Amino acid sequence: MKNSSISRRKFLGTVATGAAITAIPFNYSFAIGSSIKKPNSKVNGVQLGLTTFCYRSISHSLDEVLQYVLQSGVNTLEMRSVLEEGLGIPQAPPRPARGVELTEQDKAERAKIAEGVKEAQRKWRLSLPMQKYADIRKMYNDAGVDIHIAKFVPSSWSDEEIDYAYNAAKTLGAYGVTDEFTDEASKRLGPFAEKHKSLAIFHTHGQFGMPGFDIDKYLGYSPANRLNLDAGHYFGSTGLHPNTIIEKYHKLIPSIHIKDKTGPKHAQPNTNMPFGQGETPIADILLLLKKEKWPINVDLELEYPIPEGSDPVKEVTKCIEYMRGILE
Repeated sequence: MKNSSISRRKFLGTVATGAAITAIPFNYSFAIGSSIKKPNSKVNGVQLGLTTFCYRSISHSLDEVLQYVLQSGVNTLEMRSVLEEGLGIPQAPPRPARGVELTEQDKAERAKIAEGVKEAQRKWRLSLPMQKYADIRKMYNDAGVDIHIAKFVPSSWSDEEIDYAYNAAKTLGAYGVTDEFTDEASKRLGPFAEKHKSLAIFHTHGQFGMPGFDIDKYLGYSPANRLNLDAGHYFGSTGLHPNTIIEKYHKLIPSIHIKDKTGPKHAQPNTNMPFGQGETPIADILLLLKKEKWPINVDLELEYPIPEGSDPVKEVTKCIEYMRGILE
């Protein structure tokens, strides 16, 4: 498998290219004119939004993603990997093609390269001017779009990099940093959030369906810890109504990820479906928030397969309109 090997020289060239990209100013490839109506996806008190993960298959460009968001009429979002990728962070080499077996030498070489990428990313983060994030905020805010969460997933980073993540989030105007839920992340990020007067927000998958899972334990590690409840994953893994959790923890839930899934007893259990074709009680969730007026962001996370002839932008718009129809 010599073709899969990547030389150290080639890796260093890739890192240098990534660093060079950060020196290039943003290319604002479109103008936000005064004649363009700014988006508004707050419907009867419920703030609908999205996570930029929705566009993962088509773009990592900050200005392109903004165009997609505007096409869907969305005015607030959770920013994910598009932040650092859009700014030119050094990238790891692509994974081997499925079914390709690596030799032990290849594996050792890839491990060395991975360590090199990790260090290059650390240096990149710690040298990046916060003005880069101020520019992103201005670009999005000028178009009428707010960034309420920055999902850096930084719990495995160095202390200095976690400080960088919180400084970037504050510069973007976000109220917190999100990571995937783990015991280690719940312990690690809270103190940093407290230090920066921010929030440590944890996205859930199927943990609520695990025997003995106790969310109170993990939220209790820090007064800054919060829950990014994925209502679809919750229902898909437990078959229980998400409103039970939302009602109990609404003061500790700044954001909900919304998707339509089948339940665990379905013929295709725990499966992502187009909105309206799954079993997640989306309408109940939205109407509860409308009734109670709780300040919880509802962010679409598009994960079902894109139908033939469509694309993520069209599907995001369909999902947002589906939720608008429930709330109007």
